[in-house]
Order: sequence, then C-alpha cells, then structure tokens
Amino acid sequence: MASLNVYSAPGVLFLTRAVAMATKENDQIIKDNNCETKMGLPCVLEAFTSIFEIGTISSKCCGELVVLGKVCHSTLVKRTLENPLFKYLSPARIIANNIQTWNNCLALIDSPSPSA
Repeated sequence: MASLNVYSAPGVLFLTRAVAMATKENDQIIKDNNCETKMGLPCVLEAFTSIFEIGTISSKCCGELVVLGKVCHSTLVKRTLENPLFKYLSPARIIANNIQTWNNCLALIDSPSPSA
C-alpha cells in the first residue's frame, strides 16, 4: 500500500500543476485581450445563464458577446469551469451550451433585421 502512495503522489502533483498552469494561461489570455472589460454586467449575467444554467440571451447581449470575441468567450468559460464553485457542472454540457450560445449569437448578429 505504501508503494501506491509513492506512485500516486507524483500523479496528483502533476494534475495539480497542470490545472494551475491552465489557470495561469487562461488568466494571461484574459488579461492580454482585456476580456473582462468588453461586456456590461447585465449581458455577462445573460451569457452566463444561457451557458451555465437554463436561459436565453438577448440580441443586444449577443452583440456584446460577438464583440467580446471567441477567444475571450471561450477562455472565460474555461476559467469558470476551473473554479471549484462550479465543479458540480458537467463540462461536456457546458461546452455544448457554450458552442450553441456562440453560434446562435453569430447567426442572430449576421442575419439581416426584418424590415418594418
């Protein structure tokens, strides 16, 4: 049993270090792209709800999300998934919701508005 602990300790250390490196990398991307300053709080909350819970995102907030950019959008979602507060969430479901929200917003923004 002692040998199991000797071998598992480096594995845990490696995984902990990999998560810390991913978090630092995501934080750097967010900082370099000023991601946290590109959307207003009401739209951040709408986007969060549409990705991490059950909700919709308005066309106004879709516009802000598209201006935010895919790199910022994806990195902010990844960073949120790394937060222990959200460990109960299914990463596969969140990634699917993330892609669906992004694609829906792109389609909404790219489609011409109906004429009156």
